[in-house]
Amino acid sequence: MSDKRKVYSVLSDVIVNDKTEEKNGLTYLSWSFAWGFLLKNYPDSTYKVYENENGWNYFTDGKTCWVKTGVKVEGIEMIEYLPVMDYRNKSITVDDVTSTDVNKAIQRSLTKAIARHGLGLYVYAGEDLPESKKKEVEEAVAGIVKNIKEEIDACETLEELSLLSESKEFKAETDKLKGNDLKDVRLYYGKHNKVLKDNFEKDGYATQFNDSIGS
Repeated sequence: MSDKRKVYSVLSDVIVNDKTEEKNGLTYLSWSFAWGFLLKNYPDSTYKVYENENGWNYFTDGKTCWVKTGVKVEGIEMIEYLPVMDYRNKSITVDDVTSTDVNKAIQRSLTKAIARHGLGLYVYAGEDLPESKKKEVEEAVAGIVKNIKEEIDACETLEELSLLSESKEFKAETDKLKGNDLKDVRLYYGKHNKVLKDNFEKDGYATQFNDSIGS
């Protein structure tokens, strides 16, 4: 395996979801985390901010501006170009650009250059997890759903079902779920609740599904 493929294989496997932030509907990986993680694993890594013929750290066509950065890992450099943009992610005109705008663009460009080596690339591709981790996570989630359903099935009375839904352990498990998995558990809980209600027919007593589950 080539050095490039080795680096990519290692970095693309890293889950960085807790190192991202949302801005204007877009997800960004933290520059400080990306660079720190890269140096920890590949201490000889270097980065470069390219300059134009005038020695400026940005380029312009007379209308807007952009930056060019490079990150070298194990002797292999990845280049990234990025427009200098405002908080709405719109290009800033050359007359209005500031050094702060350029600095922010450089940091974002460097982070994306690192991503080209694999670290957090799935974030920029709009994915929730690295491809190699999806099956592992899916299996773990399936196990959680199975355990929750078994706990629900074990409840023989409405009172037991109510106590289960209010327990810290049960809430901790359901908090790990989202989307269709959480919906599946909620429906399963509701069906079991109805069965118990029909069986025991306790006037004025029925455990309603706890909407706080998984919220």
